[in-house]
Amino acid sequence: MQIVRDLFGVFNVVGDIYERIKKIVIPPKAYSWQTLIYLSIFSWFMSSMCTGFVKDAIAFCGWIFLILGTAWYTTDSPILIPGTNMPVGAVITGFLVSVFAFGHDETILTTRTIVLWPTISAIITAIPEFFEGTGTEAKTLIPKIEDRQKMIILLGSCAVISCWLQFYFVAENWLNEYPSLEVDTYQGSAFVSRIEPPDRIPRNGVVILDKLAPQIEQQLNEQPWSQVEQWLLNSRQNVSRLGRQVIETNLAQYDEKALWVVEPRVTNLKSGYKLDLLSIWMGPSSTSRGYYLTKTCQIEPVAKIGNTRSRVANNPDEKNTLAEVNCEGKTSFFADSPPPQE
Repeated sequence: MQIVRDLFGVFNVVGDIYERIKKIVIPPKAYSWQTLIYLSIFSWFMSSMCTGFVKDAIAFCGWIFLILGTAWYTTDSPILIPGTNMPVGAVITGFLVSVFAFGHDETILTTRTIVLWPTISAIITAIPEFFEGTGTEAKTLIPKIEDRQKMIILLGSCAVISCWLQFYFVAENWLNEYPSLEVDTYQGSAFVSRIEPPDRIPRNGVVILDKLAPQIEQQLNEQPWSQVEQWLLNSRQNVSRLGRQVIETNLAQYDEKALWVVEPRVTNLKSGYKLDLLSIWMGPSSTSRGYYLTKTCQIEPVAKIGNTRSRVANNPDEKNTLAEVNCEGKTSFFADSPPPQE
C-alpha cells in the first residue's frame, strides 16, 4: 500500500508541475503576453528564411512582439528593485529596447546599449504612471504630486548612472588611443581609479627612441668626420625629420602620434660630441611641465689605417678620420620640461 501511495504522490507532483507549465505555455486567451512571445519566435523563424528588406521587416516585427510580450508579462505581478520604485520587469524590457535600438548584428552589447539602458528602463517605469485602466479601456491621466517626485528622482538617478557609464567608456577610449596617459597615476582624481598600476614610462616614447637610435648610428657611423660635424650642425632638422618618420611608421595605430616630438641636444666633449635624443610628450599630463625621454649617443672621431682603428685625440681633421657612434640601450624618463636648446 505504501508503494501505491508513493506512486500517487509522484503523480500528483508531476501533475502540479504540468499544470504550472501549461498555465505559462498555453495562453488563457488570444489576447495575452504568451501570444506576443510566440509571434516574436515565429517572426524570427520566418526572417531566417528571408533576405533583404523582407528579412529586416519581419525581424523588426519580431523585436516589437518580444518587447511588448516581455513588458506585459513582467508588469502583471511586478517585483520592485529593493529601495526603488523600479520594477525588475522594466529593467529587462529596457535592456531589450536598448539592444533593439542601438545593437548591431555583429555586436549586441554596444556602448550605446549599455549607456542608455538605465535611462530607458526609468522611462519605461514612468510611462504607466500616465495611464489608468487595462487593455483597451486605458485612459491618460496626470500623476499625483508624490508620484511625480518619485519619477523625477528615478529618472535623474538613472540619467546620472548613464553619464557615469558614458564617462567610463570615454576614459577607456582615451587610454586606448593615448596609452601614454597611463604615466599619470590618477591618485588625486575623484573620477578615475586605475585597478592595475600604471606604466611609469610611456611605452610609445621608448619605442620612438629605440627605433630612432639605430637609424642615427647607420647614418653617421664610419662617415667622414667633417660630414658628421656638418650633420650635427643641422641636427635639429635632421633628427626631427627622422623622428617624424619613425613616429608615422611605428605609432600609426595611435591617435597620440601627433603629440610626440623628437628633438636633439648636442654637447661638445673633449673627444667628440654627445648627442641626446629626446622624445617629448606634447599632450595633456597631470603637471604643467609634462615629461620627456632621452637616449644618449656618443660620437667620437677615430683614425682608420688599413684594418685597424685608433682614437684621434689632437687632430680629428685628418682625411682618414671617421666617426664612431654608440647609442646607449637605456632610455631615461624625466617628469619635467625638456632642457633648452643651445
